[in-house]
Amino acid sequence: VTFPLDLTKTRLQIQGEAAVRRDGTAARQAVPYRGMLRTAAGIAKEEGVRKLWQGATPAVYRHIVYTGVRMVTYEHLRDSVLGRAEGENFPLWKAVVGGMSAGAIGQFFASPTDLVKVQMQMEGKRKLEGKPLRFRGVHHAFLKILSEGGVRGLWAGWVPNVQRAALVNMGDLTTYDSVKHFLLLNTTLVDNSVTHSVSSACSGLVAAVLGTPADVVKTRIMNQPRDKQGRGLLYKSSMDCLIQTVQGEGFMSLYKGFIPTWMRMAPWSLVFWLTYEQIRRICGVSSF
Repeated sequence: VTFPLDLTKTRLQIQGEAAVRRDGTAARQAVPYRGMLRTAAGIAKEEGVRKLWQGATPAVYRHIVYTGVRMVTYEHLRDSVLGRAEGENFPLWKAVVGGMSAGAIGQFFASPTDLVKVQMQMEGKRKLEGKPLRFRGVHHAFLKILSEGGVRGLWAGWVPNVQRAALVNMGDLTTYDSVKHFLLLNTTLVDNSVTHSVSSACSGLVAAVLGTPADVVKTRIMNQPRDKQGRGLLYKSSMDCLIQTVQGEGFMSLYKGFIPTWMRMAPWSLVFWLTYEQIRRICGVSSF
């Protein structure tokens, strides 16, 4: 449901890269879209409505790995390692440590699928620019990246990816868990869909605010051209990308794609947490 917003966000994050302008590869190319709505409308008009879901398959692969690992890891850390007692306040710093650790671990394992997703989302733009398409499909993308860069090539950009996931989960998991248990302990609300909805709304906003800058850096590093050794031609590291972006485009460029990110995170968090809590209830597992 929310994937077109993810594609729009990715296109906005790549738009107007200062490093690309300096590199000269796109110096004469005008920026095709500006703003979320015009970007989404431009994709639908020039590439076709179905292209709004380009890269959705690796995105599903990513969530199977990422969400599965992060949820299991967070709950294990929270209950077994950090020692949360039922019915008691859980210190915020423990929730932050658990959320960031779970997000980082989950994203490390899912990074190859995220790399394929980002690169496939840019295929339509390459076609409009007259460049040859890189991939015929998801499996061809995996095989091509593997043949060109080896196993390490599948983890290109994993450092900013993990950094982003740690920040997003500090916003998502930590906020949801903290807000939900605060409401249960300090208000008349009970453990039901209303409480889950309020908690998920807060988690979506905080996750978008914390995660967007790292998401911009991650997207640019993953989409940059590479040499035969798999080294990036535009950015040396996530810190180099961050510095170049701020120097060349200003601080607010780190929040390119924030609106579609937030618009995606809010309903995504709502659907995910309500569904997750109901699945736990149906399976006879205690509430998260």
